[in-house]
Amino acid sequence: MSNSPAADLRAADPYSPDSAYAYGRLAVSLLIATIVGAGMWAVIVVLPQVQVEFGIDRSAASAPYTFMMLGFAFGTIVLGRMADRTGIVVPVLIAGSCLGVGFVLAGLAPNLLVFSAAHGLLIGIGTGTGFAPMMADISHWFVKRRGLAVVVVASGNYLAGTIWPLLMNWTMPLVGWRETYIGIGVFIAATVIPLALFMRRRPSARTMAQAEEATKIAGADVGLSSRLLLALLIVAGFACCAAMSMPQVHIVAYCGDLGYGVARGAEMLSLMLFLGIVSRIGSGIVSDAIGGTATLLIGSFMQGLALLLYLYFDGLTSLFVVSGIFGLFQGGIVPMYAVICRELLPPREAGAKIGLVVSATIVGMAFGGYFSGVIYDLTSSYRMAFLNGVMWNGVNLAVVGWLFWRRQKLSSKPRFAAAS
Repeated sequence: MSNSPAADLRAADPYSPDSAYAYGRLAVSLLIATIVGAGMWAVIVVLPQVQVEFGIDRSAASAPYTFMMLGFAFGTIVLGRMADRTGIVVPVLIAGSCLGVGFVLAGLAPNLLVFSAAHGLLIGIGTGTGFAPMMADISHWFVKRRGLAVVVVASGNYLAGTIWPLLMNWTMPLVGWRETYIGIGVFIAATVIPLALFMRRRPSARTMAQAEEATKIAGADVGLSSRLLLALLIVAGFACCAAMSMPQVHIVAYCGDLGYGVARGAEMLSLMLFLGIVSRIGSGIVSDAIGGTATLLIGSFMQGLALLLYLYFDGLTSLFVVSGIFGLFQGGIVPMYAVICRELLPPREAGAKIGLVVSATIVGMAFGGYFSGVIYDLTSSYRMAFLNGVMWNGVNLAVVGWLFWRRQKLSSKPRFAAAS
């Protein structure tokens, strides 16, 4: 006789959760997420060149990023719902097509309006598929290592942030930012569309039924309606990413203002996001042991500390160190919302629910990125922008701390009674 029901299930069904197939699917998901993640980071790298070429101020130059993030949020919600109904293949095909056309159009844009529209209507929507919908999809294929699987897919976004800025930093001096954009679009379309064919299989009815039962049991420990829990996660997600956006969006321009050059800023961004991958993987391992809510609380507290360090250190070496610390502290935060959704909310609505919460984090990034530019234009300094991030992080910490406290309070009573 087998030692566990999970082992029996894997033996009977080679496509069950935590099977060899699940790990193969995880690898393909990570590859797709890394490729489409270019849509989130490319505009940050070209921000200084776009500002000069179009003759605009810093807040206007930040607008394409904001439009991209709004498109990202829209794509996350709409394509996440689509994934619940049709599976992930169709959203991935849409992503490859939108990104391919969007990057080419942005590379040919004659003005800021066309450049912004390409990012909002095409690049952002396509990039949205590589994040929340992909996390929701992979969450169905793991039970024992679900937290780790979710953060691995989410790490594709940061892996993209590590690789793409360095590649662009190399190609732009050779061919220009426009030609670099066109090349990225062609590459994404040529790779992502064929990779979608490897994602055709969907979880079995038995797997989904077992997941439904598990979330009902876990949800009882929170004592909140699904709608209220979802609303609180949306508020927390917006706040944490309004804080997170300041270093991620403006570090390149910040280094340029300090006289270190935008290339040093791009290197700091890559370092930040590379160490963010380490943070994400670590948070996945931790969440499988202590749960998503506790892991999110730790990440929120540490992100706030890292943001405070930016207020006191602006030397070149110290900025590299602080950016590395920031990456290590904040990288695992956003995927934890997906883990919490799968722990506590109906799995058949995973794409939609995770999409809504993650879209709130995206809108928070868009708001924070733009508002930091506004603060800079008003003060000619990023100091108040960093302080603004610290305050938003406090909002996130308060919401997540209350959820953690409530869950511990309610779940401790049944455990004590059982122990008696």
